[in-house]
Amino acid sequence: MTINDTAAPADPQTVPAPARRIDLNDRASDVYKAMFALDKAASAGLDPVVRELVRVRVSQLNGCAYCTDQHSAEGLKVGVGQRKLLALTVWRETPFFTARERAALALAEAVTRLDPHGVPDEVYDAAAALFDADELPRLIAMCVTMNAWTRIGVTCRMSPAPEA
Repeated sequence: MTINDTAAPADPQTVPAPARRIDLNDRASDVYKAMFALDKAASAGLDPVVRELVRVRVSQLNGCAYCTDQHSAEGLKVGVGQRKLLALTVWRETPFFTARERAALALAEAVTRLDPHGVPDEVYDAAAALFDADELPRLIAMCVTMNAWTRIGVTCRMSPAPEA
């Protein structure tokens, strides 16, 4: 027997995704259209790299596989480096993120995991110091919008398409 004889098969069986509960776009298309409009408004004027980092991080925190997959791919398209995407869950412990990205991620986490007293002043103030008067409301709106999207994805059991 050679080493290759004991290697894992080239095409391991994949685990199927959980069964989707409901297709909200099919059953409540007006809600989906409103969500897309909100997402578009929140995105207007927001740095695409910051936008996708926020989208991916919120998706990770809320356990939405569909959104994590979709926005990781979108992040790569808009210039987020693969190393950043891979380190996103430990962004505080890495040197890969800019001050603006760190402030946006901290705000996204605070909005996603609201503590009993809301978003801490130091988190809000750090973001307000680095994002101008036009960007900050968009960043807040993106955090809120992405939380809504992920709750739809998780509740409906949306899953990414399997790899080809």
